[in-house]
Amino acid sequence: MVLLHRAFIAFVVLGGVLAAWRPRGAWLHLPAAAWAAWAEFSGAICPLTPLENELRRLAGQSGYAGGFVERYLIPIVYPAGLTAQAQQWLGVLVVVVNLAIYLVVAGRWSRT
Repeated sequence: MVLLHRAFIAFVVLGGVLAAWRPRGAWLHLPAAAWAAWAEFSGAICPLTPLENELRRLAGQSGYAGGFVERYLIPIVYPAGLTAQAQQWLGVLVVVVNLAIYLVVAGRWSRT
């Protein structure tokens, strides 16, 4: 489940590259990126987090409080912990990175 979570995050951040390679990939990526940005801006918890916690409990492990980002990513990027402002910046990062990628993709599409 952790790998699926990480793969989803990688897809959200860099999935626009898929659209450059396969334009139909945008139909998968844009909704995923929009949902992830909304989740960061609103503070929502990804549905994969409760699923991961439940699977941990079924395996005899303890779950964890908070979300995947706070548990696995924030300690790497923000060792002091997640603040509301940091979460807002993560949402901005998702939007800006994908906007830049799609601007490059749009430029390629317009030249062909």
